[in-house]
Amino acid sequence: METEHLLDEFPAVSTGTWEDVIHKDLKGADYAKKLIWQSPEGIAVKPYYRREDIANLNIDQVPGTFPYMRSTRVNGEWRIREEIGAESPEDANSDAENALAAGAEEISFSRVVIRNSSVLGMLLVNLQAAPLHFENGDEVLVGLLMERLKGRPDSKQISTGLNPLANLDFAAATIRNSPPELVPFTIHGEHLEESGANAIQELAFTVAAGIDFLAEMDLRGIEIDRAAAAVAFSFSVGASYFFQIAKFRAFRPLWARAVESFGGGHETAKARMNARTSLWNKTIYDPHVNVLRATTEAISAVLGGADSVCVAAFDECYKMPDVDSRRLARNTQIMLKHEALLAQVADPGAGSYYLEAITDSIAREAWKTMQQIEAVGGYRKARAAGVLDKALEDSGKAREKTVALRRRVFTGTNQYANADEKALERIEQSYLDVGKRGAASYEQLRLRTERYTSETGKTPRVLLVEFGDMKMRAARSTFASNFFACAGFEIATQRIDSADEIATVKADLIVLCGSDTEYLELATSFLAKLSAVGCEIPVLVAGNPESAEQLHATGVADFVHIRSNPIEVLTNWQQRLGMKV
Repeated sequence: METEHLLDEFPAVSTGTWEDVIHKDLKGADYAKKLIWQSPEGIAVKPYYRREDIANLNIDQVPGTFPYMRSTRVNGEWRIREEIGAESPEDANSDAENALAAGAEEISFSRVVIRNSSVLGMLLVNLQAAPLHFENGDEVLVGLLMERLKGRPDSKQISTGLNPLANLDFAAATIRNSPPELVPFTIHGEHLEESGANAIQELAFTVAAGIDFLAEMDLRGIEIDRAAAAVAFSFSVGASYFFQIAKFRAFRPLWARAVESFGGGHETAKARMNARTSLWNKTIYDPHVNVLRATTEAISAVLGGADSVCVAAFDECYKMPDVDSRRLARNTQIMLKHEALLAQVADPGAGSYYLEAITDSIAREAWKTMQQIEAVGGYRKARAAGVLDKALEDSGKAREKTVALRRRVFTGTNQYANADEKALERIEQSYLDVGKRGAASYEQLRLRTERYTSETGKTPRVLLVEFGDMKMRAARSTFASNFFACAGFEIATQRIDSADEIATVKADLIVLCGSDTEYLELATSFLAKLSAVGCEIPVLVAGNPESAEQLHATGVADFVHIRSNPIEVLTNWQQRLGMKV
């Protein structure tokens, strides 16, 4: 019996037909400007993708087969990693046991320092059944772990965060004597993302570091298969949902090809990838939004095929996470695995026209960038020459600019801020200085206002004066409210029909919110009324009208609009209102 296909009832529609309809609907507007998104990586993302976009890609692979774009595993399983921040071995051991009992599947010790075998033994009591990672691993710890694992073939995998490029001779000696249960080294890509790297740079620089490592081990007579098996990779997973999925998918074949090029086997060409939710986009204001950010990031890592995933506690950016915040972070992954069932399928994005296309683009561009690094002598030489730092600085500045201008939205911080929220009393200053975060400049504005309020008992008050055209006054008022809430100013709104209604208002700043054509007449009258009663409250205009010069001449102190840099404007007004900057 023939199988009936529902879609066979509908005639095929060519791409040309779709494009004709789109151009018609655009009514002469520029197609590229309206519908093509230029990603931070420089990839032109089309508004839609079709079968022909992936026709020349080699996507007919199955999970678990070289070069592993589909996954190194035949299912979607990943390990739920939990970070233990306790410094004493007794506390760290207790916290780890509790985490495993509550659903964690892998433990990462981030702070405990181990200097002898007795301390290591104390730390590992009752933890033999779980994979363990020591993020702050050093040469002493690696030696202790190697000694402990001798004669214990049933041990779970143990890994450390020690950078193999820090001491290449030590790395070679370690690999010669290392048991298979120990992965002594990690090449860190997460620091790149938090320093400003886009997905292409993150992969290119990480692969280049891995190639340097393999080349140096080869020179020291280490078999490539043994060298490749001794290293794992760690990545930060950011907010660009599909690009982050594609990043993990793209890295596996890149690393597999690199290992193959040194003569390594297919089995050892499997990249071990650990993912951690990004610190860069977490905020101290409206902090529970961090839970939502971390959830989408964890899903990206899972769907991208990371081997282990750590969801950081939502409050780690401003204090030591407590039991409840760690539990919430852990349960995020437990729900994704056991309730959303994300572990059931390996590479669920396989065949998606969009995802396959951007995975291929990222992989190709990352390989090109890696080759450029190789052309100047490899990763370490490029880093020593400042080539990589310069690239990170440039991309970091570009990313920071998008935040400052609010093109990159941090909900609750640079957009839709709750001006009444206070954070000063719940933050620990030492945590604010750890790592780079995109929201830091906006948070400094808010904290400055909070300190001023604490010292003076007064919060700067901004009065939004709405008048005239209903649509424009609402739009300008909403914009101005969001703008000044970013600095924690108190916001009030009042509608008026004439300047007489508001000549004696009490506020620190007045912002006129109306249409461009109405500003000159009202501002002239309004400022005259204020002057007549001896009121010296600064008056601003929401917008950038053609009459700006005339308005300035009448006494308008400033203009706020979509091209304004809020950091600069708000810092200026904080200074003028008496705050220490």
